[in-house]
Amino acid sequence: MKSTTRNTPPPIGRFIDPLTDFGFKRIFGSEPNKDLLIAFLNELFRGRKLIKDLVYNPQENNAPAQHYRKTIFDLTCTGADGETFIIEMQRAEQKFFIDRAIFYTCSKLYEQGQKGNRYWDFELKEVYFIAVMDFNFENTSSEKYLHRVRLAEEETSVTFYNKLGFIFLELLNFNLEEKEIKTGLERWMYVLRNMARMEKIPVILHKKIFQKLFQIAEVANLKKEEYMLYEKALLDKWTEYAVKKTAAEKIKAAENKVRVAEDKARTAESKIRTAENKLRIAEQKAKKAIKEGVEKGAAQKTREMVKRLVSKLELTDTQIADTAGVSVEYVKKIRSSLKKKNNSIRKSK
Repeated sequence: MKSTTRNTPPPIGRFIDPLTDFGFKRIFGSEPNKDLLIAFLNELFRGRKLIKDLVYNPQENNAPAQHYRKTIFDLTCTGADGETFIIEMQRAEQKFFIDRAIFYTCSKLYEQGQKGNRYWDFELKEVYFIAVMDFNFENTSSEKYLHRVRLAEEETSVTFYNKLGFIFLELLNFNLEEKEIKTGLERWMYVLRNMARMEKIPVILHKKIFQKLFQIAEVANLKKEEYMLYEKALLDKWTEYAVKKTAAEKIKAAENKVRVAEDKARTAESKIRTAENKLRIAEQKAKKAIKEGVEKGAAQKTREMVKRLVSKLELTDTQIADTAGVSVEYVKKIRSSLKKKNNSIRKSK
């Protein structure tokens, strides 16, 4: 049966969502707005390097060998000193995400050799990979949103090679309130995390660079064609979110089924152990009863033997005890019991 559900336009706020493909590239990926990207990168690299200018590069990157597939970057650009920046917005967790980031950066290093002259001495320009992530790494602190990764000597942590770097921004871990914002990077993180939900510009963002940002991010300023592209990008994002949510719910349901099955298995195992314990106890009781029965029967036979021997007056207690394998006291007790019984019989007559 076919679904009758129709796609409805996603909710659209005052400002575009920077975590859509359209929004991210409108803000950071066009020549007229490259001052926004420069400002963002300078906050990321504050105290480490100063980026004065950028040139946008083609998004398609040819890998080192023909059998490698072409890789697509969200944004790649070159700084005034020849360094390469790969800026990527990643909405969903991806298998081998770190491997892909390293592959991208290494392909950019490889390209420098291809473009060198015949006597290239292997000197390389810097390459940086910056990922804006709308998901979390596994096994990392929920309070850490900024990860700077470099090649370093393992024991001392001293930088081994300073021309290759990775910056990962976990947006979901950035939870500062407006009143807590202090640094320029925190302002950018706050914008990326919250702009799609804003109805007015926060006081902390009343700066020239952010005034331009909000002006180009105003949905009302989009042309008709741009609006349609943005609406589609937003719908794609929410569809992706719905797919992820559905998959997560299915995984959770499957985990619950496994948990229930495991509980039932544990209950069954417990019942089996209880039954085995009961059987073991029953076997022990049976063995005890058999042993007691055997012992009781043997005792009865011994008693009857002693009684018969006592009846023979010519045998002493010691002789009877030796013959029956009992103590002299036991023989005396039987003899006394028989004597009382015989006296009782005589009196009754």
